[in-house]
Amino acid sequence: MNRVKEAVLYCRVSTEKESQDSSLERQESELKEFAKTKGYNVMSVFKDRHSGYDVEREGLMDLLDYIKEQHITALFVQDETRLGRGNGRMAVLHLLNKMEVTIFTLNNAGNIQLNEMDTMLLEILALVEEYQRKLHNAKIRRGMKRAVQNGYRPENNLKDRGNPEGRERIDAPIEQIIQLRNKGLTFEEITSTLNGLGFQLSKATVHRRYKEFEEHNN
Repeated sequence: MNRVKEAVLYCRVSTEKESQDSSLERQESELKEFAKTKGYNVMSVFKDRHSGYDVEREGLMDLLDYIKEQHITALFVQDETRLGRGNGRMAVLHLLNKMEVTIFTLNNAGNIQLNEMDTMLLEILALVEEYQRKLHNAKIRRGMKRAVQNGYRPENNLKDRGNPEGRERIDAPIEQIIQLRNKGLTFEEITSTLNGLGFQLSKATVHRRYKEFEEHNN
């Protein structure tokens, strides 16, 4: 038995004028019919009355959350400009590409057709993000290796020994910060190491907590 194909619709107009209501209604009606011809069941419709240059749109945010939570793989829009304009459009296209969402546009009567420049930019964004991830992981591994070589034992700092990933942590592990700092690690290396152990800290927080410790002990 074939699984029902599920999709969502996104409609947008640029202003909040009541005269634009008919445009939103028309977009929704036409897109529902378009999705039906493509064999998709529309699960939800998201709308915005907002400029496409701004990515902080309530409907868009709800759309992205819904796609992620419900594992939606298809999105129908009137044309690519409904998703956004300028850099905002590329940002939205990049996010949808990461979530492996197929975008259908009524304007193209099928899959979205991007020009050569847009396609190249999306490829570059994906490549840069991949190398950023690799660099971040490399920093974590280097920081951990250096810490262990200097005698740091992360297993001794787990709050819950039954949790192999060590996710249950205090907000600011000052003892670990001091211990790693005394072993010669930079604040950036300390941050990467602790984040690799499950903490969620910024370099600024690590630096601030260490300075607070110094001030209180001088």
